[in-house]
Amino acid sequence: MLLTTPVPQLLADLDVELVETRITDREFFGYVLSEGGRLILALPASRDERERDTITRHLLGKAFRVPMPPLPDPYRLTLLEPELLPS
Repeated sequence: MLLTTPVPQLLADLDVELVETRITDREFFGYVLSEGGRLILALPASRDERERDTITRHLLGKAFRVPMPPLPDPYRLTLLEPELLPS
């Protein structure tokens, strides 16, 4: 489901809110956080659709503890809060 469902449907099915961040640093690709029991996915508006798709699926996979292959260079994931969702 995570890799094949269209992103808008995936976000709806998982009850994830997508917001655009104003962070413009070219090395920043997005983040996901838990707020009030709901996941918030924040992505820069300036990224192309393919990049947004890849980052969305990877961040959600990490949030839901789905084993994910490593991201290709130059992407790097930093976990600040490893437990977004209850076990």
